[in-house]
Amino acid sequence: MESAGAALDRLCDPRAEVSAHYLIARDGRLWHLVEEEMRAWHAGAGSWMGRGDVNSRSIGIELDNRRGQPFAAPQMAVLERLLREVMARWGIVPEGVIAHSDMAPGRKDDPGRHFDWARLARQGLAAATPAPAARAPRDVQAALVAAGYPAEATDADRLAAFRLRHRPWATGTVGEEEARVIAALAAGLDPPGSA
Repeated sequence: MESAGAALDRLCDPRAEVSAHYLIARDGRLWHLVEEEMRAWHAGAGSWMGRGDVNSRSIGIELDNRRGQPFAAPQMAVLERLLREVMARWGIVPEGVIAHSDMAPGRKDDPGRHFDWARLARQGLAAATPAPAARAPRDVQAALVAAGYPAEATDADRLAAFRLRHRPWATGTVGEEEARVIAALAAGLDPPGSA
C-alpha cells in the first residue's frame, strides 16, 4: 500500500476480506484492529510446521513499508514492544514468530529482505539463524520442510522464503555452508504437533 492510511482503509473494508490484529506505521503509530482472541484474515492460504489455517492460530501484525526500503526505527521500536507483550500473553516462543513469506512461499514475500530479523533475535523476539551444522542434509528440500516451510510450496519458493529470512544475500544453487545452516535449522525445531 502507498501509506499506512491506505493500508488501514483496506484492512477495515469488509469488501476486501482482509484484516489483521495490528498495523504499525513507519512513524510508530499503532492501530489495534482485531481483538487477539478473534480470528483475523491476515495470513491467507499457507501453512507452518505442517499445519494449515494459520489465520485461526496466529496474531497478525502488518507493517507499513515500501518494498525495498529499510524499516523505520520508530516502527521497529513499537514492533519490539508489541511482540514482547503478545509473546508474554500467549506463551509464544521466538520460533513461533514467522513472516508471511515463511508460511506462504511464492504467494507472499513480506516483510522482505530488508527486515532486521537479527535485531529481533538478539532480543529473544524471533528465532536466530543457527550456526551451520556439522554436516549438510542429504535432502535440502526435506530439511526445509522439517524446519517448518510448507511441503506444498515449490522447491524454488521454499528456498527463496528461507533465504529472505536467514540468508537474504544468497543466490543461485545451495552451497555447502548454506545447506549446513538449513540442517541446523531443521534440527533445532520441534516436530509438528509437539507443542
